[in-house]
Amino acid sequence: MSSPSIQALSQEVVNRIAAGEVIHRPSSALKELLENSLDAGSTSISVTSKAGGLKLLQISDNGHGIHRADFPRVCERFATSKLREYEDLSQIETFGFRGEALASISHVAHVSVTSMTADAACAHRASFSDGLLPAEPRPCAGTRGTTIAVEDMFYNVPMRRAAMKGAGEEYSRLLQVVQSYALDNAGVAMSRRRGVETPSCSGANG
Repeated sequence: MSSPSIQALSQEVVNRIAAGEVIHRPSSALKELLENSLDAGSTSISVTSKAGGLKLLQISDNGHGIHRADFPRVCERFATSKLREYEDLSQIETFGFRGEALASISHVAHVSVTSMTADAACAHRASFSDGLLPAEPRPCAGTRGTTIAVEDMFYNVPMRRAAMKGAGEEYSRLLQVVQSYALDNAGVAMSRRRGVETPSCSGANG
């Protein structure tokens, strides 16, 4: 039997493998998203889930928001607002800095982001797929902060989806994450609930 040749994996396969190393289940995605909200200076964070986070995992905060011009980089790997130079690592004071969380999630789920900064005239909403922004963000009504909705987690990784526990078990894991961060961040109001639809966001004529 001849030895198989060495071939480079396609970027799609590489991205899904990398995503699996960061996002093991809905609770690990929630951990990353909570840390982003806390790093954004949020004092109020709300978590909503369906089917233990597999159908929907939504997190809303009142943090500083995302500038309209930054939307194309929201789900790009190694794109971050938390450092500029390698030397910045020596004085990093945020939970994360690699810019991989949302990128990884976008490769294994459908992601939509609604955000508004304090100086913006309105909020903007956009959907992401495989780290990319297929269409321009749409203006919509909103308040300062960010809402991220993650739907159909692992829809394109059936083996990972099949390995998940039941919705009740996955919800318990989500609850544990929220409780842990709530205890460690006494000045931040955190809530969680089940089964609310993702917020609609109409255009200017909508």
